Amino acid sequence: MSSQTISGGLWVAAFISMTAWAAAAHAEMPDVHREAAADIDAFVRRAMTHVEAVPGLALTVVDGDEILITAGYGVADVRTGAKVDADTGFYIASATKAFTALSFAAMATRGETDLDEPVGAWASRSGLSPEMAQATSLTDLLSHRAGLDNEPITFRAAYSGEHSPQVMQGLLARTQVNAETPHGVFRYTNLGYNLATILLEAQTGRDWRDMVKEEVLAPAEMSRTTARISQAQQWGVVAEGHFGDGPTPMVSPLQKVDATMQSAGGLISTAHDMARWLEVQLNDGVIDGRRVFPEGLIASTHTSRVAQDRRFGAYRRDGYGLGWQTGRYGRDVLIHHFGNFAGSRAHVSFMPERRIGVAVMINEDLVAGELADITANYVYDRLAGRADLETAYEAELTALVQRRDQKRAALIRARAERAARPWRLAQPNSAYVGIYENPAYGTMEVIETPRGLDIKMGVMRASAEAFTEAESLRVELVPFQGRVIVFNGPDALTFEGERFIRRP
Repeated sequence: MSSQTISGGLWVAAFISMTAWAAAAHAEMPDVHREAAADIDAFVRRAMTHVEAVPGLALTVVDGDEILITAGYGVADVRTGAKVDADTGFYIASATKAFTALSFAAMATRGETDLDEPVGAWASRSGLSPEMAQATSLTDLLSHRAGLDNEPITFRAAYSGEHSPQVMQGLLARTQVNAETPHGVFRYTNLGYNLATILLEAQTGRDWRDMVKEEVLAPAEMSRTTARISQAQQWGVVAEGHFGDGPTPMVSPLQKVDATMQSAGGLISTAHDMARWLEVQLNDGVIDGRRVFPEGLIASTHTSRVAQDRRFGAYRRDGYGLGWQTGRYGRDVLIHHFGNFAGSRAHVSFMPERRIGVAVMINEDLVAGELADITANYVYDRLAGRADLETAYEAELTALVQRRDQKRAALIRARAERAARPWRLAQPNSAYVGIYENPAYGTMEVIETPRGLDIKMGVMRASAEAFTEAESLRVELVPFQGRVIVFNGPDALTFEGERFIRRP
């Protein structure tokens, strides 16, 4: 095994050596469930071998209060070959929103906050303009209908990790109204969740991580779910994000750390724990035969608070509740939330009328992230008795492989085009080296290396490429998302429309 990837036969063996559901639990299932679980397991094995680009996958399927399958497949990290099982930690990204929203809803049932009153009524030190504080409620923030913008907050929270409670509270004053999607209009963004928890901490001192643990994770006994990467790593194996743009997947250069785990996307969970989460959703707060959340609380988060009308893959979305997308898969109502970040992908969904829930977590999201959704769709269609199931999903996998290859080819072309660009900096690289500061976005360090120049912001670091304008660079601080830096004279640069000044 090399230090970079599992090679040759070891890579194939990693796919073959998969951990499925416990044999004892399998033996106790009704025949119909045992047959369905066997078919689902066989499909996942076949799909991963066929698609190749996905190193590891964790899956759970819940039917009412019964678990049909909880399983792990493949590897968590191609460098080590650590196998995925039902206790492997996966980053669930934006599927975190349902946990954060439920925490606020639980507090509201005790009268500790009010979801529908203006945040200015309880957050006296909100930092927002008086007009915004009076016009905006927690429901607005949690259902993506607040119509607000504040890019520095979302950038620091999710990407650079360069923040403190005091910094974030100070940035609240930069919040602006979005003219294109005003108050009451749905626009998906992390900002509402970031604002809600920054306001909470400013007013009460309560960190969002502690709120989610106390309000949701502890009652549901989700003992292997955490908002701290460092804690998850102490518990066991945590899947690394990967990109499958080459012959074998490679670990993403950007991974989540404690500082970039935030209230709109900041939980690590396992297949076992996600089974408990789905059971709570399907049974309105009852799990293991015990009521752990007040009656009606869970169901209330599934009710849409704002309308939308769009398609996402195979799904029709018609609204958004408190941390949940509302819509349909085919004719069936589907409450769902997905998430992705730098090589990680999560699919969490359930059908309240059929009382079936599925969670799929994979550690690739560049060329084959759709495998998470295809796997969930297979589960729903298998349990619905779809007549052409195997033929249809063989075609789905074939189409996914074709899209994988098209994406890989496009990436190769794009890299070649960028590599052919001339270097447009007029001065030697050393002339640009230094630490540049901006009150909104923090610090950017320009570092000279044997390859050229690296750009570092907080936990992010990447090599710069030539861009098309004079005195400009292109950099992928977030992999595969190019951003432009323009140097303005000897001591300043522009990034994201903001001016950074070099330290003396």
